Amino acid sequence: MRFWTLRNYLFLVTFPIFKTVLITKNTIDQVYETARVEEVIGDFVQLKKSGSNFKGLSPFTDERTPSFMVSPVKQIWKDFSSGKGGNVVAFIMEHEHFSYPEAIRYLAKKYNIEVEETEQTDAEKEQASERESMYLVSEYAQKYFENTLWNTEPGKAIGLTYFKERGFTESTIKKFGLGYSLDQWEAFTQEALGKSYQLEFLEKTGLTIVKPQNDGTQKTFDRFKGRVMFPIHSMSGRVLGFGGRILTNDKKAAKYLNSPESDIYHKSKVLYGIYYAKQAIAKEDNCYLVEGYTDVIQLFQRGIENVVSSSGTALTPEQIRLIHRLTKNITVLFDSDAAGLRASLRGVDLILEQGMNVKVCTFPTGEDPDSFAKNNSYEEVVAYLKENAKDFIQFKTSLLTKEAAGDPIKRAETIRDIVGSISKIPDQIKKEVYIQECASMMQISEDVLYNTLAQIDKKTRVEAQKRQKQEQKAFAVVKPDPVAEKVDVQYELERKIIEVLLLYGTQKQEFEDLILKENEEGELVLEPEKTESKVYEKIYLDLQEDEIELTNERFRKLYYTLIESLNETPEFSLKSFLDSLDQSLVNDVSNILMEEERYELHDWERKDIYPKGKEYGVAQLVGETILTFRCNLIKARINELQERTKDQVSGNEEVLEEIVNYLQLNKLLNAKLNRVLA
Repeated sequence: MRFWTLRNYLFLVTFPIFKTVLITKNTIDQVYETARVEEVIGDFVQLKKSGSNFKGLSPFTDERTPSFMVSPVKQIWKDFSSGKGGNVVAFIMEHEHFSYPEAIRYLAKKYNIEVEETEQTDAEKEQASERESMYLVSEYAQKYFENTLWNTEPGKAIGLTYFKERGFTESTIKKFGLGYSLDQWEAFTQEALGKSYQLEFLEKTGLTIVKPQNDGTQKTFDRFKGRVMFPIHSMSGRVLGFGGRILTNDKKAAKYLNSPESDIYHKSKVLYGIYYAKQAIAKEDNCYLVEGYTDVIQLFQRGIENVVSSSGTALTPEQIRLIHRLTKNITVLFDSDAAGLRASLRGVDLILEQGMNVKVCTFPTGEDPDSFAKNNSYEEVVAYLKENAKDFIQFKTSLLTKEAAGDPIKRAETIRDIVGSISKIPDQIKKEVYIQECASMMQISEDVLYNTLAQIDKKTRVEAQKRQKQEQKAFAVVKPDPVAEKVDVQYELERKIIEVLLLYGTQKQEFEDLILKENEEGELVLEPEKTESKVYEKIYLDLQEDEIELTNERFRKLYYTLIESLNETPEFSLKSFLDSLDQSLVNDVSNILMEEERYELHDWERKDIYPKGKEYGVAQLVGETILTFRCNLIKARINELQERTKDQVSGNEEVLEEIVNYLQLNKLLNAKLNRVLA
């Protein structure tokens, strides 16, 4: 039985013009052979060594205890908090919402693999998904604005001049994909429509404003008319939206204008510069957080690459969690504007709530990160940040103390404010350390601070309980106590068969087969008979002999695919099997293989305890699994026959005889398993 997988075919990528591009199988094979799951995931999640595996925070859920596992040996990953898992391609598809071909293209680009493709003309343009259409429109817009900047007279005279005046080099401008939108009402929109991009998606991405007219027609306007353009990328480098800065002194127009919210662009979940900074953040184990686009670019140009911006919006928990996946350390860089400092401190409290370590650094009067990086060398900037980055408690204490100088009431409010920040910290040890430090700096008793902290914690709990009660429905239906979920024995046994085939399929083992024979008294007994074979052969022949087929559809498909691969490939490799597997089944395999990685033995050898490896006792495991599988099927058959005779008084002799035979066989099998029937 053969199951054709996605990799048996060429893959389609639909473009906005009337053609379809196909990625060749050779390219796909190269991607699978080259891409390393730990390297790719390491671009998005900070991974730390955990035995033979790597562990990190889930990129799919909000968690503080790492449950995301990556196996370099098996080249798979498993997120125990969300249940997701798979190989390197599956991760990119899941994390970035890529299609299969898009994931292949992304990995090919990362590993500098040339994408081989063929073109095929279509009678009509195939419709891409809505999200994908919006991505395509955004990527086209970025290229259009960039081309306008470099290759048009207004672009060079206005846009390029502005960037160079800001101190950006040509290489920096190109790296960040900066551009310019012509100061014309419909220049971009008409160009995009002429390239067959749909107005629907131009409007949904916010690139074009559409206004219905009284006569039933529509008038279109370029949202970013006359602005220099800053493309905003996802962590994988896809263009999500834009920030545009006006260059005129029009007081009615906003200085900076961002793309509106859309299906692909959510301001609260995006950080400007994260695509360029992610590797440096993980490497330095620290992230510099600034306010604006130019702050990011200028620091990056100066050599400080681990820097991102909240794009001028208030910092959100989602943005913090994005950083948390790469590092636990954030240094917030503020300019010297005292008016905005206090408001910015709210962001610090949010960072503390997420269990992060926070430092704060301000710049001299009249300076901001942009100007300071521009006017100082790399060594000077690094030295300044190192010397002036203060722990948040030191910074907040010094800032608020200045404001409260000579005023006892303000001083008391300041202390309560600082303790309020400390209460946000989830780690109890850190809380205690900060309380001690605050007591020392503010010259106040620790007991007073602990009492204040307890009051704040109590108030927070009460408010949380109130909100919970308010959220409850007035007349909620009383639900009965949940019934303990029954274990699906058949499912677990079929899953175990797949696991054994994956882990030990090619191993040669000596098996003890049980042959049913009559003894001298005429009783049926099981006599052992030893044979040597490969694990997959043993399982396949035993199930075939009993005419048994797996009941779970996905397991059944996996089973036949595995048997075929083990039989046809003398040098069976788990990685090669996963690479060739249909993506719809990869998650199932990773769930099975990574379940055992959830738990690990500690360094028992140091205490002279030497546990046996999993490879020992394979033959016993296979034998017991098959026997248990048979017993379960027999039990199900007995129950079926008993149900058939339940309401019949006579005419059941044949069925009853069959039940007796099955019971006798079940007794023999259970005896072998050392089980006692209830």
